[in-house]
Amino acid sequence: MRVFQPTYRDRTGAIRRAAKWYCELRNAAGVLRRVPAFADRAASEALGRQLVRLVNVRAGGDRPDPALTRWLEGLPGRLQTLLARQGFLDGRQSAGMRPLAEHLDDWAADLTARGDTARHVALVTSRARKVVEGCGFTYWSDISASKVMSYLADLRKDRVDEKGNPKRGLSAQTFNFYLAAVKGFCRWAVRDGRAGESPLVHLVGLNVRTDRRHDRRALEVEEIRRMLDAARKAPDRYGMTGAARAALYRLAVETGLRRGELASLTRASFNLDGPEPTVTVEASYSKHRRRDELPLRPDTAAELQPFLAGKLSAAPAFNVPARGLSASMLRADLDAAREAWLKEAPTPQERAERRQSTFLAYRDSAGRVADFHALRHTMGSLLAASGVHPKVAQALMRHSDINLTMSRYTHTVIGQESVAVAALPDLGAPPSEAVAATGTDGATAPPAPAGKNCLALCLALRGGKERTSANSGGRPNRNMAISEIAQNPKKLVSFGPKRPTMKVRGEVPERLNGPVSKTGKTSAQVPVNTSTYSNSPKALGALLGAPGGRIDPDLAAVASAWAGLPDAMRAGIVAMIKAAAPKAPCEALDGPPGRTKETIRAAGPPRRP
Repeated sequence: MRVFQPTYRDRTGAIRRAAKWYCELRNAAGVLRRVPAFADRAASEALGRQLVRLVNVRAGGDRPDPALTRWLEGLPGRLQTLLARQGFLDGRQSAGMRPLAEHLDDWAADLTARGDTARHVALVTSRARKVVEGCGFTYWSDISASKVMSYLADLRKDRVDEKGNPKRGLSAQTFNFYLAAVKGFCRWAVRDGRAGESPLVHLVGLNVRTDRRHDRRALEVEEIRRMLDAARKAPDRYGMTGAARAALYRLAVETGLRRGELASLTRASFNLDGPEPTVTVEASYSKHRRRDELPLRPDTAAELQPFLAGKLSAAPAFNVPARGLSASMLRADLDAAREAWLKEAPTPQERAERRQSTFLAYRDSAGRVADFHALRHTMGSLLAASGVHPKVAQALMRHSDINLTMSRYTHTVIGQESVAVAALPDLGAPPSEAVAATGTDGATAPPAPAGKNCLALCLALRGGKERTSANSGGRPNRNMAISEIAQNPKKLVSFGPKRPTMKVRGEVPERLNGPVSKTGKTSAQVPVNTSTYSNSPKALGALLGAPGGRIDPDLAAVASAWAGLPDAMRAGIVAMIKAAAPKAPCEALDGPPGRTKETIRAAGPPRRP
């Protein structure tokens, strides 16, 4: 490679030097070429060195490194065209000399070849084209990240149209849509080998939570029922009968199918025979391009059978209106249902109160709307309210990300927050310090009161220590309602840890944290005589020290089920009552009269003869 400045003779015959320097070298095919460089010799020599690197890369069949790629993309378009014509660049490496409009056309053709719908291709490419033309980009080297962000930020500004009406700018969500489109175009150019790297790869979108303009809400069950009833009674709308609209709405709520997927259904898409009816969406119409088979409720299948009975196999199941008209159709049926609900008010005052509510309203108090896609949101919310496992809900909603199912498509229904707050602990109850505890300090628990929650207090005390959700080690809280224990006695089985035993020098097992009975067994191993207190509320009341044998209603519920409880369970209840009220009479429960805990503890563990 040599750099030289050619000479020539002017009209007068004088020898003059050319204004530019030239680089002379052979291309990858071995053909000698002369490339016009710059007026500065140093810059021309730098160009020659880069051309030598480019020839070596093409001769070796390698791809240019990032530094060389950035240099090529920064060259003027005319110089890139010349290098491509002289064989220094191939078609892809010379992509920078082609206008961006041609690359956008190639991108649209590639999206179509991959199977994207015509509507999606037109939407995405039009957004990218609008940004490219709005920023004034002509070639790849013109793309600037700062110009893209400045142009999109200007579109977000509110304006006034020709008639003087205010017009809001782009929302944060639409801003992100435009940015994603132009970034997707740049990523495609890199993957296709037309560019070395994307100049927009570092750009991030806006926080859409700060500018929500079309949030959808989930309909309540009663709202859905009234809307379906109103649709059946209403006249034809948008080419669909009332019965067809009601069937369409119900199918959308119970399957979560989108408007386009519902419009693609034919009579052959339904399998209504058998115990498990289904509906199938073909992959070409599904959003994630997979064939989906969704279950149907048997009653829904029974309602669809007469509706689809007279249709041919390839005939559309529903005459679904266009995208914007389907939302208007649902809103009309929703308004009709609200008017019928308002007329049902018995008094004018009740009617005025109903008008103030958002029941069956298109837009609720939070600004969320009930359009056709809100039926899909309704399904997600009903699945969550029904206690369906999140992974099952994700599969039914056909989402690739469970966060989308739980955050975007799951809404709380009116009243759920109140129920959840009501389930919190009662912070107005007496503090735990008000209940004296027994333990290593020798303090004893006071006699158990006979008032409300008497046995609940006894269950909360075990060995002088109150167990709460914070120190129960993951076990159920002892301070539970007695009626709940009576209804589900198995919950008592998990109360408290098993008391360990050990053998020392052949002696009988000794309880590590309490005395041993006369037989050498722990209190948990001794068969308890419960016949004295079988179905006897007065006796249980006496055990708790209640005057006159009166008993709390909650305790009476346990006493009434006493005979049907297993012996081990009744032994556990008696042991907890004794631990809470150690001074209560309990001889009949623990052995012959006269033997108390104090006498057993004083005698010590018996030894074998």
